Amino acid sequence: MPSYLSPGVYVEEVASGSRPIEGVGTSVAAFVGFAPEGPLNEPVLVTNWSQYVAAFGDFTDGYYLAHSVYGFFNNGGTTCYVVRVGGAPAGTDGNGQGAPRALQPAQPARLGGFHVAALPAAAAAGEITVEVADGDTSGTDAKDDKAGDKGADKASDDRFRLIVKVDGEPVENFLVTTRKNTRTYLVTQVKERSKLITVTEAAGAGQLARPENQSVAVARPAAPAAPVSGREPVSPEHYLGDTSDRTGFGGLEALDAVTMVACPDLMSAYEHGAIDMEGVKAVQLGMIAHCELMGDRVAIIDPPPGLNAKQIREWRLETAGYDSRYAALYYPWIKAFDPSTGKAAMMPPSGHMAGIWARSDTERGVHKAPANEVVRGAVDLGLQVTKGEQDLLNPIGVNCIRSFPGRGVRVWGARTLSSDPAWRYLNVRRYFNYLEESILIGTQWVVFEPNDEALWARIRRNLSAFLVTEWRDGALFGSSAEEAFYVKCDAETNPPESVDLGRVVCEIGVAPVKPAEFVVFRLAQISGGGELEE
Repeated sequence: MPSYLSPGVYVEEVASGSRPIEGVGTSVAAFVGFAPEGPLNEPVLVTNWSQYVAAFGDFTDGYYLAHSVYGFFNNGGTTCYVVRVGGAPAGTDGNGQGAPRALQPAQPARLGGFHVAALPAAAAAGEITVEVADGDTSGTDAKDDKAGDKGADKASDDRFRLIVKVDGEPVENFLVTTRKNTRTYLVTQVKERSKLITVTEAAGAGQLARPENQSVAVARPAAPAAPVSGREPVSPEHYLGDTSDRTGFGGLEALDAVTMVACPDLMSAYEHGAIDMEGVKAVQLGMIAHCELMGDRVAIIDPPPGLNAKQIREWRLETAGYDSRYAALYYPWIKAFDPSTGKAAMMPPSGHMAGIWARSDTERGVHKAPANEVVRGAVDLGLQVTKGEQDLLNPIGVNCIRSFPGRGVRVWGARTLSSDPAWRYLNVRRYFNYLEESILIGTQWVVFEPNDEALWARIRRNLSAFLVTEWRDGALFGSSAEEAFYVKCDAETNPPESVDLGRVVCEIGVAPVKPAEFVVFRLAQISGGGELEE
């Protein structure tokens, strides 16, 4: 108390005793993967796509980090941290800087006034040759004929056939012309339909005449090499990292704001042969262990590519076998537009799912299950999952992504990988993370306060005010606040021996809302059409 030594009026500011608890953010993602440039093993805050490009470079064919971050922002995400691990793809300099040379197209071959080069997707193909032949219709199908101009004469002298062969066997056949602004223009046809080559106009070629009948060999690009860290091949240790060195997942431990973790480029390392399935399991277990250790974030697990419903079930139960309330698995891969190639490409779903979680949190709240939401940017799926297949996958925690006529591609599952029924639903786990973190931060003022009944009453009052707000927002189940939660902090939870140890124990019980996963309408026949009597 201050001392008053002379008569007068004094004004003092006193604390009201109320310490409001504010809800923490729940929409910050962390992505771990490969990029052609940027700092290694240093979490970088990114709040929009332009910031990502400035820090880590643009899309890189064959790697999924950029596509996942792009999908995150496209689906409603606003804030994420990006950790570049394992350096860049092979072909960069020793510091992992620069564009990945191993993924660049091979030197083009000359074909009249055009250049022909192999696409990166042709790296695994055999010897590629391109043949120019007369424009007859032999060996063609109706699809080739429809590619021509409707009003053009198929016997026109300037029409010719471009045949792409792999190891001497024809695999692609186009009826084309050198006349621009037509649908059968050579460059346009190859760009739209070929999966092996690309054709461009040669600089200084002058008037584009029909190439002579010939056959040229096209050099294949080097196969995408395994990603490297400096000069070492990528291994699970690069992802797992070390807490003391702040590398890999260990570098995320200092970031309290992170609430979801994804590792999309784990699958690119698997596709390139840098990591086998045992390595994939080790990394995903490490990611789950990181989330369980931190207790405030959830791992978004990607399945291996190309698995059908039976194979993903076997992988989930036999190969992976994860059992965690801090992880969620989504299947299948999605097909989204790839700005680096101008075509749609398959990619793991984790980045898009993280964006949907963030969007659902913003629009409805973290208590709402992030399901029955449209996957923005997805044009198709790697596999159309049927209801019968989902009947087998949903009970084991595989959240399916499905396409519905007239409703688009939607997330159709909201479960964790836990076998505990209490933690079956993803929104329950994430809502408890939100509550725990909010209460933890909002009650720091309690430390070193006098441990008496007045403090216990203040704690009860502040926590109850916070939980009443949550109940009114629809996050807690019950027709009244008393049914939705209770807060107990009194002499029973704080006996003298506990007070002597310097402890304050407060017991909180909440009834979270569960999603309406199975909606059942029961219809019955009734006799007669009259109104029911009172």
